[in-house]
Amino acid sequence: MKYMVLIYSSPRTWNALSQEERERIAREHFALDDELAESGEYLGGNALADQVQSRVVRVSDGAAMVTDGPYLEAKEHLAGYDIIECDSMERALEIAARNPHARLDGVEVRPIMDLGGTEM
Repeated sequence: MKYMVLIYSSPRTWNALSQEERERIAREHFALDDELAESGEYLGGNALADQVQSRVVRVSDGAAMVTDGPYLEAKEHLAGYDIIECDSMERALEIAARNPHARLDGVEVRPIMDLGGTEM
């Protein structure tokens, strides 16, 4: 089963960290990614640009309207994601608990739907 691990961040939390702490978190995250890649459980992931750069598109009556993002107002924002493949939700949660961002603002684990080979 494939899972998306959504990494949340709060500017307040992140800005309160020292540069050394930020670098340590990055090293821990990359080390976890490397370990999971070796086991075949890591499929990919990325950090996302600052939410200030996001846009929301809505189409109504055939006309697209673009507004500044994010989609929802929140204290945290989606800062990145990892895609993993493992045997169970329990294993996905074990992996998520090892993500250093889980100690800061949290990570969310969501199963990825299998569309049966349907091209998107």
